[in-house]
Amino acid sequence: MNTTNPNHFSSKRFRNICAGLLTLTVFTWLAVPAISAPVPAPSSLEVDVCIYTATPSGIVAAIAVKREGRSVVIVEPGRWVGGMLGAGLKPLQDCPNYAATGGLTHELIPKLGKGATPLENGNPRNLNPTAIREDFRELLKTHDIPVVFQHRVASCQKSDNRILTATFDYAPFDSLGCPVAEPEATDNLQVTAKMFIDASYEGDLMAAAGVSFRVGRESTEAFGEALAGVREPMEKAPIDPFVEPGNPESGLLPHAENDHGKPIGSADTYTQAYNYRYYTTSDPDLRIALTPPDNYDPQEFELVGRYIEHLTSQTTSEVNLRKQMVGIFPGWKNSGEWNYQRSSLFSLAPLGISQRYAMGDHSEKAEVWKAHQNYLRGLHHFMSTDPRVPESYRNEVAELGLDKRAHPGTEGWPHQLYIRVARRLNGRYTISAEDVYNRTEINDPIGLAQYGIDTYPSRRIWGRTNGNTWVGIEGKMFIGGSKGPTNVPYPIPYRAITPQKKEAENLLVPVCFSATHLGYASARMEPAFMICGESAGIAATQAIRENFAVQDITPSVFQKALLEAKQKLFWDPEVDKPTRSASPGQQFPYSKLLSECDRDNNQLVTEEEWNTSKAGWEWLFAKIDTNQDGVVNSVEYEAFQKYKATHSDWAVRIKN
Repeated sequence: MNTTNPNHFSSKRFRNICAGLLTLTVFTWLAVPAISAPVPAPSSLEVDVCIYTATPSGIVAAIAVKREGRSVVIVEPGRWVGGMLGAGLKPLQDCPNYAATGGLTHELIPKLGKGATPLENGNPRNLNPTAIREDFRELLKTHDIPVVFQHRVASCQKSDNRILTATFDYAPFDSLGCPVAEPEATDNLQVTAKMFIDASYEGDLMAAAGVSFRVGRESTEAFGEALAGVREPMEKAPIDPFVEPGNPESGLLPHAENDHGKPIGSADTYTQAYNYRYYTTSDPDLRIALTPPDNYDPQEFELVGRYIEHLTSQTTSEVNLRKQMVGIFPGWKNSGEWNYQRSSLFSLAPLGISQRYAMGDHSEKAEVWKAHQNYLRGLHHFMSTDPRVPESYRNEVAELGLDKRAHPGTEGWPHQLYIRVARRLNGRYTISAEDVYNRTEINDPIGLAQYGIDTYPSRRIWGRTNGNTWVGIEGKMFIGGSKGPTNVPYPIPYRAITPQKKEAENLLVPVCFSATHLGYASARMEPAFMICGESAGIAATQAIRENFAVQDITPSVFQKALLEAKQKLFWDPEVDKPTRSASPGQQFPYSKLLSECDRDNNQLVTEEEWNTSKAGWEWLFAKIDTNQDGVVNSVEYEAFQKYKATHSDWAVRIKN
């Protein structure tokens, strides 16, 4: 096996160099805008483990490495730490079963951000992302982990199947928190390491190392997944997609595309939608104006206008019409921040461009990211000015701006776009829907995952049925709800985070791990990424100690180390009991139900709102709604929680 140069820097020299880099890259941003800051001098480092990106997965991986007494550095493209958890997503938001988490993840996710004032309505679940970022920074400081900011991977130098050095360009994000097309300095940092961990959402280091990966959707035949590949169009509306209505020769309006014509179940290159998870406010003391982009053209949103005309003609209830307007912009309110509304033909982000980001170089990634930001800015302006939007709602939207408390350094914009999936490692094991349904036997678990098969739409297409033209979305599904189709966790294999040995023997990939489109749609949650990150850090140090490739480390020694780190590797339904939080006995407050379901912010939950947010539990609404008025209020919900607390078999009792 090839090895790296053993004459690496002493730990003291390493700390001094990293401290200098950290001070330079952070201080120049704080002093002046990054786009005009002095370019740091080219530097080089030599460490035991190099981790790419300060996502939660990357941070816990680094802590695991430091606990084993090894030197580590994190190289982060942006100016922030915490990935999506530092950008608005809540640590426990996509954790339906806290009891299935282990190790550092189990310890950290109930605590992150809890020491700060919530952003909204005094609801403790509406955590301030600034506090979460600060907690991650404090963790890095406590464990003496250096982070080199504002550097993105450019290339990897290999010898045979071993990565020797990774080279990074200096490319500060812009003032609104978006990556830039061109770096300010190329080849500005070189890191030589014995082990590399790609903890990014994009898998850019993995790709730079020449490791094979997947993008897009597999066919049903590829892994025997019944719901794989192209799906039937949904949310179809009878609107005309052409520039000149009725004239296909005039071309398609923006945000609709021709169907590629592949049959249901076929593979294609599309992947699910991205979007911002962002905070808004109408409070003038907290609001940062949402202004249209410089190149704003209302024609870009003409199809949205036609959709609104359709909704207006079909909806007699002002309450329901407003709810549909909210779904378009600002979206679906999810634990205080806005998310994509899948039940709407249009929502807060463009469709059909995520695959360009997944496959693109840094320049194309920057273009797609900025397109999401400009779309949201333009949509806000359209919804507050176009006469087809009901006047009362136009006025309501006009009052909304970004909440400066969440992201003060980027004018209220989150620093991280929600990249639900990009590249996926073509590893030694591929997680598929079969794993999600607990139909496989795994002998090398590194942790557990549990969530439904959760995909957002991939495309917005037009078609004709019986001579009638329609526009619809394609690719969304939520199989099993948040608890998954079996309500039982499933193991993530070590083989899924390790590449083929012939491609890279010293690389671990705990975020863009090996999975199908459907498998990844379930396993892609931040708690699972964190669990995989810690296990990757443990594996990296064992590979160094044993002088083995990551694919060849001693399984029994590795499993013992994981168990000593308190990772949860197995789930026994006869013994293990699911819990939603760190306090298993606590009831779910009505405020939590509102944060999950109350789309129109009227402090009530309708049956439609319940069914949209509680897939698989539609039958329960009528049981809780005791006065049968079509809404669940706080009194009814609290009575239901008291019943649950005293009847462990409540579901069977109520259903029967």
